[in-house]
Amino acid sequence: MSNAIAQIVDAYVRLKNRRGLDELMMHRQRLAVDLKSRSGAFDFSLPIDKIDEEIAIIEEGLRRLKAESTDTGPTGPV
Repeated sequence: MSNAIAQIVDAYVRLKNRRGLDELMMHRQRLAVDLKSRSGAFDFSLPIDKIDEEIAIIEEGLRRLKAESTDTGPTGPV
């Protein structure tokens, strides 16, 4: 799944779609909170770890997008 998320994040970065990345991040954060709040006989550690990996990939995409926007500035590339 992380590979799929990486491809989605790459596409959002290429398209400069900050909103899409923000929504993807919020969704994964809600999933993480929900899974971390559960208890019982089932061990949620594996899905939580996967979601945490995906959040890290999305955060990296947001950093890349921010770096690209500061490189080009408001008037375009220098």
